[in-house]
Amino acid sequence: MALPILETATYELTLPSADVVIKYRPFLVKEEKVLLQALESNDDVEIKNAICDIVSTCTFGQVNARAIPTFDLEYIFLQIRAKSVGEIAKVRLKCPDDNETHVNHEIDLSKIDVQVDDEHTNEVVVNDKIKIIMKYPTIDTVDPKVNVEGMKTQQVFDMITNCIHSIIEGEQEHNVKDYTQDDLNKFIESLDRQAFNKLNKFFETMPQLRHEIEVENPKTKVKSKVVLKGAQDFFVLPSLTTA
Repeated sequence: MALPILETATYELTLPSADVVIKYRPFLVKEEKVLLQALESNDDVEIKNAICDIVSTCTFGQVNARAIPTFDLEYIFLQIRAKSVGEIAKVRLKCPDDNETHVNHEIDLSKIDVQVDDEHTNEVVVNDKIKIIMKYPTIDTVDPKVNVEGMKTQQVFDMITNCIHSIIEGEQEHNVKDYTQDDLNKFIESLDRQAFNKLNKFFETMPQLRHEIEVENPKTKVKSKVVLKGAQDFFVLPSLTTA
């Protein structure tokens, strides 16, 4: 006689980038094991692959984890994590006032949303004839082994060109698929500083997981605001023995 296979609950969420409802389920022990092994390896590529596999599998193949914006991926993974090992996550935060004291804090993951800056737009107006239509970066846009803040000049240019959807010139739309990476680099290099700053603003203001909390330093009794951004700040290691 075969052993019983347990049924898992299903839930729904709306993708932050579009008004699309998808179904998802908690990850199973076998999937959690793969994630834990990736985390233990401390290999960014393995961690990225594990997260993508979990999101794709737990959304029943509805979501291509490598094709959606990073903030969609982070949001979905956070919701899956919440339903899998508990909505309350315990994190350890550094107090900003002395930058050395750590405090433990509990976060309700169900209250974490993707926030959008009021000034954000995916249309970068270069001049009265040319504008750039941007697309959001995916998990594969940037090499996970590269620290974004420490990216070299060419890596920054590659990230920007990889996020260009099309270039509008008057009535003509240039699809980036019709051009080489070198063509796009030369186009970016031809921009003036004002237009380039607008490109930077697209990345600075694009949607992201964001949550602000107040912490009190037990040593100084100073209360400070701490802002958590992106999955890395909310990423709490799941455990096979505790929630």
